Amino acid sequence: MKKALIGIIAILVLVVLVTIAPPAYRSVYSSLYKWTDIPYANVSASQKLDIYLPDKIKGPYPVIVSIHGGGYCTGDKVGPDALAAWAGRERGYAVVSVNYRLSGEALFPAQIADVKAAIRFIKANASKYNLNPDKIAVWGSSAGGTLAALAGTSGDVKELQDLTLGNSDQSDRVQAVVDWCGPMNLLTMDEQYKASGVAGYPTNTPTSYGSKYLGKQVNEVPDLARKANPETYISPDDPPVFIQHGTTDIWVPVQQSIEFAAKLEAVLGKDKVELEIMPGVGHGGQPFNNPGNLNKVLDFLDKTLKLNYSGRI
Repeated sequence: MKKALIGIIAILVLVVLVTIAPPAYRSVYSSLYKWTDIPYANVSASQKLDIYLPDKIKGPYPVIVSIHGGGYCTGDKVGPDALAAWAGRERGYAVVSVNYRLSGEALFPAQIADVKAAIRFIKANASKYNLNPDKIAVWGSSAGGTLAALAGTSGDVKELQDLTLGNSDQSDRVQAVVDWCGPMNLLTMDEQYKASGVAGYPTNTPTSYGSKYLGKQVNEVPDLARKANPETYISPDDPPVFIQHGTTDIWVPVQQSIEFAAKLEAVLGKDKVELEIMPGVGHGGQPFNNPGNLNKVLDFLDKTLKLNYSGRI
């Protein structure tokens, strides 16, 4: 009886400490609100995701799907892209960071097929993890930006799906896209660098990231390259898109985002497309990841997903 009483008192003390503890200690407690290395498909060991929930707001939570960059050939779901998306937890978003098959393991369209499978998994298991299946944003940088944009423009497009990866009864449509400096048209990147005078890395070489992604030099497979380009699938029912790109980017020409945004606006209207060109900024890093810029992204998501601060939609 005495031991039971001591146990109850200990639990009550823990609850009080968590409530009044400094943020550093609360952050340790908040780490309990996560699930890691969850398989969303079973073809590859790469097909895993992590789920992080807010610890201050009640769900069901709108979802930010974080898609890492790395030229389609490197990167991981635990990295700077996920850390940037983590800022959304303070505003009541769940963050789901996704791994996908890299180009050294499987060629396009495996990467977008994996992202779509992860989205279907999230929807199928939304009640289990206290997620809102109708409020999902995708957010990526560089190659992750491409995959985020592609997920946004190609919702339920069969040729980019692999329904054998699971949850075939679910849609892979999303409600918002955040693209940081992603390639949108692999066929035009080299000529855009020439036009701008920026000494960027060429794409039409056998060893470029784009060529490794497609399995052949980009300009030798134009039909396949067009299939990989998010702009190919733009349609009136696409979700709102937020785009940022630096003018001195040597990995992805800034014209990629400018032209993509113009094509989106022509179909979706200006109200659904936000483009910010960042003068003198390169490819990712602190100009994107700083708190002020993260707030711009989250303001867009709040407006787009109609989130209020009680955590309810």
